[in-house]
Amino acid sequence: MLTFARAEALRTLRNRRYLIFVVAFPVLLYLINANIYGSRSDGSGVGYNVVLMVSMAAYGALAASMMSSAVPLATERQTGWLRQIQITPLPSWAVVAAKLGSSMALVLPSLLLVGLVAIVQQGVSLPPERWAELLVALWLGVVPFVALGLALGSALSAEAAQPATMICMFALTIAGGMWFPPELFGSGMKAVAELTPSYHYASIGWSLAGGHGPAMPDVLVVLAWAVVLGGAAAVLYRRATVRV
Repeated sequence: MLTFARAEALRTLRNRRYLIFVVAFPVLLYLINANIYGSRSDGSGVGYNVVLMVSMAAYGALAASMMSSAVPLATERQTGWLRQIQITPLPSWAVVAAKLGSSMALVLPSLLLVGLVAIVQQGVSLPPERWAELLVALWLGVVPFVALGLALGSALSAEAAQPATMICMFALTIAGGMWFPPELFGSGMKAVAELTPSYHYASIGWSLAGGHGPAMPDVLVVLAWAVVLGGAAAVLYRRATVRV
């Protein structure tokens, strides 16, 4: 299973879309915005260079989790590779676990690189325990997005999965306030955004970066979405493998 997971991760690392949207784009957006707004601070006194660091790291993690799960699975179904995997001794649960593990591993480059650029270029300094809490929270918090990617990859063709993934990814990024501050949303749009996992995922990161513990409602919403989307992914994957 570990060999399979490593192969899955290496395949995604060779994907140019992954390198552009997940590695380069979040860093570029951070450098542009931090050099314009980084000297300011929000209402609680946290510098925008820290707020933007969390936003871009969260965006990169969300993008990585979805891009590394949806399209590869849909392509495997369409090309017959999934059928070949099914006739190996590897059980179905191990295949899903390997895909989950590889997607989780591919989240780390964005988180680490954006944080490193924030330290080197913007002089961001946080206590070691806060860095650890932030990294762990943003890493574990992508589970709902991996599950969503697996659900899309199980339900859609390779041609449909790619645009659907991009649309979902950008919609969740905007709803999460990762590109625009949530305060800029109108009341109606903000009410919708607050129902999404990305909004509460980003809120957890901002709270931790500001030296506060994550709000329990944010944690519960992310967990609830992880359960719902995980269940949907399991059902859709089972149906997809039956059809293969």
